[in-house]
Formats: sequence, C-alpha cells, structure tokens
Amino acid sequence: MEDLTGRTILLTGASKGIGAATARALGRAGAHVIAHYGTDRAGAEAATAEISAERKLLLQADLADLDAVERLWTEALAWRGRIDTLVNNAAIMLWNSSVDHPLDEWDDTWARSIQVNVLAPGRLMRQAVRHFRESGGGSIVAISSWAAQRGVGTPNTLAYGATKAAMRAATQSIARNYAREGVLAYVIAPGVVRTQLSEDFAKSQGGVEKVNESLALGDWVEPDEIAELVVFLATGRARNLTGGTIDINGASYIR
Repeated sequence: MEDLTGRTILLTGASKGIGAATARALGRAGAHVIAHYGTDRAGAEAATAEISAERKLLLQADLADLDAVERLWTEALAWRGRIDTLVNNAAIMLWNSSVDHPLDEWDDTWARSIQVNVLAPGRLMRQAVRHFRESGGGSIVAISSWAAQRGVGTPNTLAYGATKAAMRAATQSIARNYAREGVLAYVIAPGVVRTQLSEDFAKSQGGVEKVNESLALGDWVEPDEIAELVVFLATGRARNLTGGTIDINGASYIR
C-alpha cells in the first residue's frame, strides 16, 4: 500500500464508480480527502465512510456552474491551506450528439458536455497549477477514456469522446509547460469500466455479453484498478511519467 499520509487530495465526482473507488483507496493510503459531489451526497458519504472525520471534507458543487467550480476550489484549499493533488474525475456522458439528432438536442448536448467535461476541470486545473507553482509543486491526474484516442463506440456520444480528448490534450500541455516548476500531470485512459456509465453504454450495444465479446480479456476493468493507479501517481514518485497517458483496457486497444 502506498503511503499518502499528510497529503491532501481534491477528487471530483466521488459519489460513484471510479470516483468512489478512488476515494476509498486514497483514504486507505492515509490521505486527507476532499470528496466533491454534484447531487449524490449519500454516495460521497458511503465512499468516504471508512475515512476518519478529521481526514475528509465533502463539498458539493454543480460543475455546470463555473462560479460553483471556483467556490469548490476556494473551499477545498481553505480546509488545510494546501492541495497536493487534483484528480479530475467527474464527467457526464450524454447520448444526443450524433449527426442524426435534431440540431437543438445536438447543441444542448455539446454545450453541457463542454461545460462539465472541459471548462469545469479546466478551471480546477488552472487553479491547481497556480497553487502548485507557489507552493513547491503538486500533481494533476485526469481520468480520460480510450474514446479520446480511438473514438467512441457509438455516434450518439460524439461529444463525450471529443471532450475527453480535449482534457487529455490540456493535461498533457500542462505537463509539458510547467514541469520545471514542479507540476506533474498524468492522464489515465480506461477502457470499459464496471460503472453505471458503462452499463448504459452496454445497453446501446446489445448488452453486457455483446460488449464482452469485443474485449481481449472478455471482461471489464474494475474501478479499484484505476483507483490504485491514482494513489500511486499521487505519491509524486513517478516524475518521469509526467505527461504520459496510461491505458487500462485489458489489451483491447493497444497503441
């Protein structure tokens, strides 16, 4: 088990899926965890239940509201006066962005996806870099997707793939431009993860078994595998991995 004792981590989207697994893993590693949630406070409470009260802070913010995003950062930083790692995990996957959808649905889906998946994490990343440059360094972990590299599996989620690619590029650019100032930045690109998002995707593709047939291992990635990687990256030991995109897809997509 990696040791994150004394480190403070801001994790977005901590209520379910990868975020909930990551909150638990960070807590087990000894970190002080700032668990962001949008509407599911009960999920965030469950994910952080094993973390002692003095080592956790639950903060609500609607990532579609940039003022709320700024308040999230301000409140998170005020808790302990420092943030060591930002984990940009929260995202939405909407299903109305294919070329066959009506234009009003297309525009709304793209606008909401850009707001939550690009502008909000971008604001947090901006604040994190500014903070890290003043405080001696820190790290950013972006949870992207293999869709950012290989394209989405259904045209209905064009906006999701595009916004995940945007954040990957932004995170890589941060890594490249601020490395000498102690800012490390990593991208994790999961394949099909056992989350509600993937279950919804599977329904559109003919069911779980149909999806499994297309996977090299014949099974989905467990959220805990991603969570353990986030913990390792949060230690700051993988300095020369900064800027890298780490694929976790069971050999179903090899670059």
